[in-house]
Amino acid sequence: MTIRLYWRAIGRLPWVVRHKPQTFSMNATAAQNGSTGRLLGFFIVLLALSYGLLKFAVGLDQGQPGATFQLWLFSSIIAFLGTVIYWLFQQKEHPRGLYLLFFTEMWERFSYYGMRGILTLYLSKTALEGGLGFAKEDATVIYGWFTGLVYLTPIIGGWLADTYIGQRRAILIGGVLMMLGQFSLASGMGPGSAYLGFALIIIGNGFFKPNISTIVGQLYPQGDPRRDSAFTIFYMGINLGAFLAPLVCGYFAEDLFAVKAEDGTITKYAFEYGFLAAGCGMLLGQVIFNSLAKRYLGDIGVQPAKKNKSDAEAHAEANRPLTKQETDRMAVIFTITVFVTFFWAGFEQAGSSLTLYTDEYVNRTVFGWTIPTSFFQSVNPLFIVLLGAPIAAIWLRLAKKGKDWSIPVKMGLGMLLLGVGFLFMLGAVIERGGENADPTVKAALSWLLLTYFFHTVGELCLSPIGLSMITKLAPVKFASMLMGVWFLSPFVAQIIGGYIAAYVEKLGAFMVFGLIAGFVMAAGLVMFLISRKLVTMMHGRG
Repeated sequence: MTIRLYWRAIGRLPWVVRHKPQTFSMNATAAQNGSTGRLLGFFIVLLALSYGLLKFAVGLDQGQPGATFQLWLFSSIIAFLGTVIYWLFQQKEHPRGLYLLFFTEMWERFSYYGMRGILTLYLSKTALEGGLGFAKEDATVIYGWFTGLVYLTPIIGGWLADTYIGQRRAILIGGVLMMLGQFSLASGMGPGSAYLGFALIIIGNGFFKPNISTIVGQLYPQGDPRRDSAFTIFYMGINLGAFLAPLVCGYFAEDLFAVKAEDGTITKYAFEYGFLAAGCGMLLGQVIFNSLAKRYLGDIGVQPAKKNKSDAEAHAEANRPLTKQETDRMAVIFTITVFVTFFWAGFEQAGSSLTLYTDEYVNRTVFGWTIPTSFFQSVNPLFIVLLGAPIAAIWLRLAKKGKDWSIPVKMGLGMLLLGVGFLFMLGAVIERGGENADPTVKAALSWLLLTYFFHTVGELCLSPIGLSMITKLAPVKFASMLMGVWFLSPFVAQIIGGYIAAYVEKLGAFMVFGLIAGFVMAAGLVMFLISRKLVTMMHGRG
């Protein structure tokens, strides 16, 4: 039942909306079961092939501790990704352009999250260890400013695309700049090349990020019930890339190309290979997009919004005052963006304070193999891929019963769940005996996994709902710019989060994790209190 519900939720959400419940028949149920059976069979076959390839062709060393676990882990990852891709090509409800955007975004997120997964370690490890040698508190602040600025520039890139260059050209410019930024980081020429790489990625993301999301919305007319389902699928692409990236880039940097002592301790990391892999991912995404965009997207996103109309119409639209409904809806976007900032400030500790805490104080050894720290950046996107469809099915079931929760209520719930996740990190600190500086005293891995689980469920209540919300509420002439405003929240949150992470070294993990939990849960409760007012201001689109 659970597996059937999972696949129905993603691929057939719009089908369920368009048809009455009575149309489900025994034949439809049998077909659904047959589809699930084919997927399961495909996964098993691909798992066996992957296992054989890795064992005999690649030759993973069976003499190393945990080699069998590594073999099954990587085989399962390949089989899982292959099955998801196979399933995507079986879907008929959505235009093919959605899947082109899915894969383009997947490789862009592979590039970004692959780099991000090893960035804090790269900044904080000494030069002899292959890093830049910053103090931990300085490394987290640099990390916060970089990842924050990545989310500021989409406002400018969205405006440029809307006004002058169009979404498609913006995606090309942004992709090329980010690819060059990754290669600059991979050059390993010290802080100068790192700062150049950061700048290129920040500017490139500004062109890329808001415009690909806007094109997804443009595939569907206003009111099309497939739109929320489309963003669920698109969000899976984001997280497939984010799931795969730390595994590949982290494996290159912390295992495959790293220099190790006889006891397995890393003496020098190979960060340059991780950044190189991230750049190649961006290159692949651009090749896919630019070779297939004309075929599957037609003219969508080619011209800026004002050029899609005659000069007279464009002038009239640009100078037309916003209606009361439009200004109310924009006010809702800005209000929710402020609240969501609190969520992201806590959530993005995953790349800074949680990474450093995991590296030093969490027992990462499983079946004799010490899991690379960067691998844990894949836990959240894996949970998203696994849990995204069941949660979407819950929203669908509530909607069919006329009891669907409003957008603000879902987002308030997301903030509460984030706070619950940090309570488990308090458990990890307590297990170690408090602020124990001895790195040989480790917390159980389960605390970290439970934290990521609740953070993921919270994110699913908030982030994909937010992307869909912008396309529903934003006036057409400000669509890309307001998508950029949505990304303004992570900009502020990342910078705040960087300074919060720095205080872990000063105030202690227990104090910082506890304050984060309390603050975001309080913000979630306030969101609940004002939710009815916000829904009223959405004028039927909430």
